[in-house]
Amino acid sequence: MHIFITGVAGFLGANLADYYLKKKYKVSGCDNLVGGSLDNVDKKVNFHKVDIEDFDKLSNILKNVDVVCHAAAYAHEGLSNFSPVMFSKNNVVGSASVFTAAIKNKVKRIVFCSSMARYGSIKPPFNEEDKPDPVDPYGISKLAAEKLLINLCETNNVEYNIAVPHNIIGPKQKYDDPFRNVVSIMTNMMLQNRNPIIYGDGEQKRSFSDIDDCIYCLDKLLFDKKINRQIVNIGPDENFITINELYNILSNKLKFNKNAKYYKDRPNEVKYAKCSADKARRILNYKTTVTLEDSIQKVVDYVSKSGPKKFLYNYEIELNNSLVPITWKKKLF
Repeated sequence: MHIFITGVAGFLGANLADYYLKKKYKVSGCDNLVGGSLDNVDKKVNFHKVDIEDFDKLSNILKNVDVVCHAAAYAHEGLSNFSPVMFSKNNVVGSASVFTAAIKNKVKRIVFCSSMARYGSIKPPFNEEDKPDPVDPYGISKLAAEKLLINLCETNNVEYNIAVPHNIIGPKQKYDDPFRNVVSIMTNMMLQNRNPIIYGDGEQKRSFSDIDDCIYCLDKLLFDKKINRQIVNIGPDENFITINELYNILSNKLKFNKNAKYYKDRPNEVKYAKCSADKARRILNYKTTVTLEDSIQKVVDYVSKSGPKKFLYNYEIELNNSLVPITWKKKLF
């Protein structure tokens, strides 16, 4: 079995590649290395440094592939408000390129990793039957990519599934990115003995998904023949904590005794975000196997072992106006 993973040098893609290498699958993948790192990629992966917007190159490297997992994305909800062109190109045009190249090469199945951002600010817990109402360009771009996939696969009779993960955490997650990954960001700052940054009052609530539980669900969506043309939320619905509570958990684990610094809310930030796992339990036999405490500990161990890093501001802000958070303008991370 030959699986191709876009974003294979990123957090989700690299962990997924490791999983299938252990199962003795042939694993290939691509990444533009903007958000990913070659350090994440096992040498047994057939790696291509290719941007997903490059349809011609994708068409060539997707030959003789059985299944595609499209995990590549510029996945920054907040930043997307200020760089909508970049996010639209990568997440919409790039996705169209992946789906078209895969269908052109007669792959058996495509699985797209969408995002909880598709739901926007509707009342949680988010259900797959809810009408999506994204509130930022990132969520809009992911929903548009979903619609492209459904249209192209149903027109060309190709199997597909759409995974909707939420707030995945674990080893190999990028922790020097100031725009996303709150658990990793806080851990990196605490290890540098710096005051973590919290937006608003810190009472935003989130559920966090462990990478291993996420991969279990993706494996079903990728290779279970009985599961086809499904949209499925991935992640637990039993934990739902505030950012302040997350700060306290990390402070206790790292014996950190400095206060967080609070800054103005970011535009369009969803206050309460949690997905229902009922459908995943029903059709994937999903259950949470890693507790939130243990999952956070895995992040702490990974960042501690790898060592704290200076934050990198690798993305262009296209709309550099008064609404841009001061933490990004003044590079306060």
